[in-house]
Amino acid sequence: MAGKPPEEDRAERGKRMALTRSNARLAAVQALYQWEATGIAPARVIKEFAEHRLGEVVDDVALPPADLKLFTLVVTGAAANAAELDDMIAAVLTEDWTTERLEATLRAILRCGAFELAHREDVPPRVVIAEYVGVCDAFFGAKETGLVNGVLDQLARQLRPDEMGGAKPGEGGGRAPR
Repeated sequence: MAGKPPEEDRAERGKRMALTRSNARLAAVQALYQWEATGIAPARVIKEFAEHRLGEVVDDVALPPADLKLFTLVVTGAAANAAELDDMIAAVLTEDWTTERLEATLRAILRCGAFELAHREDVPPRVVIAEYVGVCDAFFGAKETGLVNGVLDQLARQLRPDEMGGAKPGEGGGRAPR
């Protein structure tokens, strides 16, 4: 045979594209963390990541490429809308838990996820939730991963109820568990 059938080629391309988008989201969380920790302008953080961090070689292993367009969009959007995103996140946290109390990486994950839910209607909300739960799992344990899942799920139900099947019984602006 001369090669893979076209269906397999499409499937492989789809997997590669999904991986580059996942890597872009992971890098966006790291860049947003750096932006908040250092106060460096988002454009400069993006440039630094694009030149030195995305697709770099660590311990003789080349990191997978990241979708630069998605990375830039998420970092720029989340940084520009941080106050709005923090208000949205705070609205679903328990009353005794504020965004300021969240660990900085966790806050960056939630901001990126909330940005995509609010401003990226081209991405299904369940994909956004799954992606950022996966990012959280790379940094934290079950408690934090559950928090990210709960907060993003509630935000998705509020922002995009038609795509999420509406609110669950008993939900109506309820708060995410800590």
